Amino acid sequence: MSTQQDDERVSGWLTGRLPQEWFEGAPEVSLDRDEILIVGTIAAPEQAGDVSPAARSAAEEGRIKQFRENTRERRIEIAQELEHSTRRKVAWGVRCGETRTVFTSLSAPVMTRLRQPERQVLDTLVDAGVARSRSDALGWCVKLVAQHSETWLKDLRDAMTKVEDVRRAGPDAVPEQ
Repeated sequence: MSTQQDDERVSGWLTGRLPQEWFEGAPEVSLDRDEILIVGTIAAPEQAGDVSPAARSAAEEGRIKQFRENTRERRIEIAQELEHSTRRKVAWGVRCGETRTVFTSLSAPVMTRLRQPERQVLDTLVDAGVARSRSDALGWCVKLVAQHSETWLKDLRDAMTKVEDVRRAGPDAVPEQ
């Protein structure tokens, strides 16, 4: 789990390091034990009159592709610096209009032991064509839980941050000068 201090340190570093012309406002930064995901918002292409959702989406995808190609070398350079200092992989993404694309993202193996009833849930998702494998099915389940438990997970993360603060202020804390 990342700490609030890690989040603030990485966000601050990116504020100073990222070219200002890349994104509209500060990028969205997500951290976990393995990866830092940076998703910035870029300007959507201007289109005359009413355009179909397909045309809008295609224009946004084209703008994202252009951004990805034009910034590749600098993104790699920045990612290498950040990876070196944090020992986490760096992934990039962009939001353009209604389209959000993550270019690269770490897929970390997570070992788990499941009893037969849980395996049957995964196998049902595979047999129904919802997922290609048990691994995909487990990922699908995690996304679904996160989607439906967003408020509860936020409350839990906030509580964990408060516990970190209490630990830091404990009897062995070094007073600030």
